Amino acid sequence: MNRIDKKNYYLDIAQTVAERGTCIRRLFGAVIVKNDSIISTGYAGAPRQRVNCCDLGECLREKLKIPAGERYELCRSVHAEANAIIAASREEMIGATLYLACISPKTGEIMSGTSCCSMCRRLVINAGIETVIVRDTKTEYRVIDVMKDWVENDDSLDRKSGY
Repeated sequence: MNRIDKKNYYLDIAQTVAERGTCIRRLFGAVIVKNDSIISTGYAGAPRQRVNCCDLGECLREKLKIPAGERYELCRSVHAEANAIIAASREEMIGATLYLACISPKTGEIMSGTSCCSMCRRLVINAGIETVIVRDTKTEYRVIDVMKDWVENDDSLDRKSGY
């Protein structure tokens, strides 16, 4: 018997969670795991009680031709990572791993090269999550050490300005 490794097991779950998403640009799914137990899951979608983009049939960012990674304040969705984080207690998340998968709503294919946006990175840091694992293909993924990659190498600081 050829068993799937644990990282791909949790990434498969994140990918399934993504299929519940309501964004018409990208379907993200997140799973937070600690001590080999799932703490919470989240997918990208409009806040509770608000109309989803898939129900509206349009995305404002797409309509305005805003490139990926820009102007998130115009997005109706709460991101998958944020939804997973708000569904768990910080105590549970300290030292945990967040698994992230993204699929195209148009093709159903895995979208490689994705990552957390800058706002979700801040949420991950504050939640105490230690590692983020991002799916690139059915079996390949990237492992992000939150402290080393997002805290110590903080690319959001303009070191020249002193802020």
